[in-house]
Amino acid sequence: MARPEAGLEAGPVSTEPTGRRGAYRVVAGFGVVSLLADMVYETARSATGPLLASLGASAVLVGVVSGVGEGSALLLRLFTGPLADRTRAYWRLALTGYGMTVVSVPLLAFAPIVGGPVGLVAAAVLLVTERVGKAVRTPSRDVLIATAGRQLGAGRAFAVHQLFDQIGAAAGPLLLAGTAALTGNYTLGFALLALPGAAALALLLAVRRAGRAAIDPELPKVTAAPARRLRLAGLPADFRWYLLFVVLSTLGFTGFGLLSFNAVHRGLASVALVPVGYAAAMLVDAGSAVLTGLAFDRIGRRVLFVLPPLAVLVPLLGLSGSFATALAGVLLWGFLLGVQESTLRAAVATAVPAEVRGAAYGLFGAVVGGATALGGVLGGALYSWSVPALVAVVAVLQAAALFALVISGRRAAV
Repeated sequence: MARPEAGLEAGPVSTEPTGRRGAYRVVAGFGVVSLLADMVYETARSATGPLLASLGASAVLVGVVSGVGEGSALLLRLFTGPLADRTRAYWRLALTGYGMTVVSVPLLAFAPIVGGPVGLVAAAVLLVTERVGKAVRTPSRDVLIATAGRQLGAGRAFAVHQLFDQIGAAAGPLLLAGTAALTGNYTLGFALLALPGAAALALLLAVRRAGRAAIDPELPKVTAAPARRLRLAGLPADFRWYLLFVVLSTLGFTGFGLLSFNAVHRGLASVALVPVGYAAAMLVDAGSAVLTGLAFDRIGRRVLFVLPPLAVLVPLLGLSGSFATALAGVLLWGFLLGVQESTLRAAVATAVPAEVRGAAYGLFGAVVGGATALGGVLGGALYSWSVPALVAVVAVLQAAALFALVISGRRAAV
């Protein structure tokens, strides 16, 4: 068992087996929980537009609901992360957040049945509630995985989690597509999501029981002294440069929305084929998360040097006029998304003190979310003007990101 953090009380000593086996159980358990939960909430995200439209929503309302939901999922982490650090209620917040998600999404099955303005409002509220649940659970969940990663390696821990996560992200939308093809609507598909949702909560309770012996003794404990606050100016210089790298690389990362729009706009793929391409990218995402996560445990942040140059190739390939080339761009997007969603998170765990790790993950999530939103607007505007201009801007942003990553590594070595 690791020594307690300075100034914090040590937890009770457990006589149950701890060590790597217990940590593996926690990480693998969280992976399966995320697989089941992703089947639920990624299904909702994949069908937000068509569902709201079927209830009478305008394009503006769809945009508002999507924007409020994504904003809630990302910006609220600035509050839920510090809350986790102050209360140390990591398991309780994770359970609450997952509960909000797995309850709200299956209830969407009733929105078309109710219909009218009431059904539309209910669907909008449930979709936003699901995103708020994401904000509540994510910083605490990442702290728990990072704590288990102290025995396994942070890269390995987040890679395993991301592997399971993306399997669920691919399976859920395909399940909804299949039931919609059979019934002509989403009602049955959303109702069936209650099954993986209930299983996710039951498994999370089991993971918490295992975690009490395996990782709880290594978590910071609440003391009479207030938890340290996370201040950007007080962060290590290498981590500030790392956050700058994250911002720049995310700003210059062409998203699936633009890639899929280009494919349909140019007649390269049908609307029905787009979800299949997304599912394929999620499977590539899972594989890249494992490869780069294991590499992170060996060579640290240096593995991230692959991200900027490959990110420049995404719009070059994905926005072309050839189906094969555009598909290659989508699969490359999936590969880099796996790096972003696993290895970028692993680096946070090794860069900040444990007692402010929840706030650090909250800040990280907000930074990634804000950069993703701005990058989406920038990419859409540049695409409408000139694809070569978009590629050029992406190249400049990724070059700047590469510079920030180099400085981050040098600062860390000082």
